[in-house]
Amino acid sequence: MTGFLKGLATAMITPFHESGVNFDEFGKMTEYQIAGGADALVVLGTTGEPATMSEDEKRALMEYAVKKADKRVKIIIGTGGNNTAKAVENSILAEKIGADGILVVTPYYNKCTQEGLYIYYKTICEAVSIPVICYNVPGRTGVNILPETMEKIARIPNVAGIKEASGNMAQVLETARLIRGKCDLYSGEDMLNLPILASGGTAVISVVSNLVPDRIKELCAAVEQGDFQKAIALNDKLIPLTKACFLEVNPIPAKAGMNLLGFAAGEPRAPLTPLEPNHTEILKTVMKQYGLKVKA
Repeated sequence: MTGFLKGLATAMITPFHESGVNFDEFGKMTEYQIAGGADALVVLGTTGEPATMSEDEKRALMEYAVKKADKRVKIIIGTGGNNTAKAVENSILAEKIGADGILVVTPYYNKCTQEGLYIYYKTICEAVSIPVICYNVPGRTGVNILPETMEKIARIPNVAGIKEASGNMAQVLETARLIRGKCDLYSGEDMLNLPILASGGTAVISVVSNLVPDRIKELCAAVEQGDFQKAIALNDKLIPLTKACFLEVNPIPAKAGMNLLGFAAGEPRAPLTPLEPNHTEILKTVMKQYGLKVKA
């Protein structure tokens, strides 16, 4: 299927405090994203730290996000894992709660074959009726959806697209060629948002947009309008901020950045650690240079 997602989807951080998920703060972040023009919010993706959350916490956040969004933006919930049966269970729950779509990361650690990937996605897709986004991030999972495999997966009726975060533009271009007209291509790597959009990508699933949803949405709109001169200028300005948001593993810098903007994002859960002091200073400086109002 095509046309499910266009423009900006923000890969939301999950704010924590000593008692668990900070729902009030997540609500404020949701309003910030909507005001900034986000078209969708991705909840419980990599950036949301679901690997460190309990099942009760995850369900509660799904329910809160759907209710808070109230159809103003699409809610896409991360449901993938390395156990197909559990991924199916999570996907059915997300649909029941009211998610508009699901983001399904490749199985990790098990390192299945390409045929195993196809069966994994086919099994999940057959269990739900809502759109399914495949998520290719081999640097984290150790598994890579090859273009030929994605072409096969794209024929499954409710596969909406692939979030590409392989970092390999040659592969991304081949995947784009093979899936064109079958499902859509989404950028899953902020540094490659512009080239992926220019290659026919219809949306970005962005980490940096936690901080600057309006600027990332403006970039998407410039490409959609064919104004590449503007898109290049916007992207050039975004690059230092993007680099700063990945000084350490995601979502460590993104959470620090949101704290610097005045949100109570809290700290990442172990084994992730707070942003190192020298990196915090770099991030703070770059944010100020970008024109953001930063807490002292």
